[in-house]
Amino acid sequence: MLKSIPTIAANLSGAGLRVGVVMSRFNTPVCEGLRDVCLAELVALGVAEQDILLVSVAGALEIPIVLQTMAESDRFDALIALGAVIRGDTYHFELVANESGAGVTRVGLDCGIAIANAILTTDTDEQAEVRIQEKGRDAARTVVETANLLKALQA
Repeated sequence: MLKSIPTIAANLSGAGLRVGVVMSRFNTPVCEGLRDVCLAELVALGVAEQDILLVSVAGALEIPIVLQTMAESDRFDALIALGAVIRGDTYHFELVANESGAGVTRVGLDCGIAIANAILTTDTDEQAEVRIQEKGRDAARTVVETANLLKALQA
C-alpha cells in the first residue's frame, strides 16, 4: 500500500460508547445465549455497563421499530439486534427473516447509526445453538468497530 494514502485503522475500544441492545424473546434459549455472549464481549471491549441498555421485544419483526426509536433518541452511538428465526414448515420463516433483516438495515441507513444485525436465521435449533458464541461476539465487535469508524469519518 502507498504510504501517502490516509487510512483509518480498526478501533475495537468500546470506551465511552453508548450501546443499545434489542433482543427478541422468541426462541428464548438461543436469544438469551446471544445476549449473554454479546454483553460480555461489549464489556470486555471497554463499554461501561451503565452505557448499555438492553430491551426485549416479542419477536424479530418488532426489533426494527424499537431500533428506530432508539436511534432517533440520540442516546446511543451504536445498536445491536439479537434474535433467532428458525425455519418451520411454513412460509412464515422467509417473511420474518427477510423483513426483520431489511428493517434493521433500513434503520441503520436512515438514521446513520452503527447497527449489528445478530438475528440468526437457521434451519434448525441445533444450527442456531452452534452459532450463539460466534455471532454474539461478532455483533459486539462489529458494532464497536463501526461506531468508532463513523465517529472518525465525521471528525
